[in-house]
Amino acid sequence: MVWTKGLGCAALALATLSILSCVEAKVYFEETFPADWEKNWVKSTWKTAEGADGKFVRSAGKYFSDPEKDAGIQTTPDARFYAMTAEMKETFDNTGKDLVFQFSVKHEQKIDCGGGYVKLVPASSADKIADFSGETPYSIMFGPDICGGTKHTHVIFTDKDGVNQLRTNKLTRVATDELTHVYTLIVHPDNTYEVLLDLEEVAKGELEEDWAFLPPKEIHDPEATKPEDWDEREKIPDPEDVKPEDWDVPEMIPDDKAELPEDWDEEEDGEWERPMMKNPEYKGEWTQKLMDNPEYKGKWEAPMIKNPDYVDGSGDELYRYTDLKYIGFELWQVKSGTIFDNILVTDDVEYAKQFAQETWGAMKDIEKKLFDDTKAAEEAEAKARFEEEQAKSEIPVEDDEDDEDDDEVEHDEL
Repeated sequence: MVWTKGLGCAALALATLSILSCVEAKVYFEETFPADWEKNWVKSTWKTAEGADGKFVRSAGKYFSDPEKDAGIQTTPDARFYAMTAEMKETFDNTGKDLVFQFSVKHEQKIDCGGGYVKLVPASSADKIADFSGETPYSIMFGPDICGGTKHTHVIFTDKDGVNQLRTNKLTRVATDELTHVYTLIVHPDNTYEVLLDLEEVAKGELEEDWAFLPPKEIHDPEATKPEDWDEREKIPDPEDVKPEDWDVPEMIPDDKAELPEDWDEEEDGEWERPMMKNPEYKGEWTQKLMDNPEYKGKWEAPMIKNPDYVDGSGDELYRYTDLKYIGFELWQVKSGTIFDNILVTDDVEYAKQFAQETWGAMKDIEKKLFDDTKAAEEAEAKARFEEEQAKSEIPVEDDEDDEDDDEVEHDEL
């Protein structure tokens, strides 16, 4: 779906009587997964031959406000690869524009290992869409990835040389519960970015600083050498600390209390020698005390110089992608059940926030209450079962000896 909307920008007269032109914002892709959602998506043939391909099914999950409005697509079955794509109606060239990539994720299955990310794919990958896979070139990969103790949100950009650049410091802020959460990536034309989780900022910065798109602006001078008088020793031996004269004694000495055994025969056993014992005067190896080095200058580093491989202005368009054309899923999950919904690609930051509020925002509180109520009921039921089992185990067992005595009495009476 592609639509445009004015930004409410009536002509504004400036002091110079110049008029600001109205800027149009566009939505390049908006998917809420209605009942006929499959007509817009192409399931990849990747992993089909091996029987390792999974599929997406429409579902609102176990906790929702409205079964239709809240329905997304859910991965199934377990331990599969899930891959499919959808084409945007118009190629997105974000030159001079914001790029907003947003969607919701719900790991309803208590995910232990699997991806929850989505890809923006360029038009140049059109001939690889039918078998879309992890090898298919993409432009941006964004979203949560959880496996064991590793929990982070991927923000990966493909650079001009086709290299996938990962954020130098991984985003560890990621939702790990069983509820719906909205992930938003915003890339600005001034080469800055923002990452939002449930519309709250969790990261922001400059593309050039947080990804290794370019060589560093400065490097250590490769021709610089450390001065001969540069002292890197933080501590030095204390010249006033001298080893005591009586320090050097042997570690082991003959045991002067040992006596020649009565049955020792020198002709047969050889010459008797006293066994060795630990010398009580032995103090170990002497080590001279250390003191602060008055000449210490710190660790030497070559001075910084301008990197000849860095080209000024080369980072001016790191944000720019001129042919974004497809939305792609390419996932592996051990335990399936993740639900994706409300995928949005636009150049309008405010519309993206409004869209999230009208979708996720309208259902999140009801979903949370249903989740909490269900868990509380399950805990109450489990507690009741436990108490019932405990009560059964505490019922006294009749004494067999009493039974035997009763039998004897009956026999006597006979």
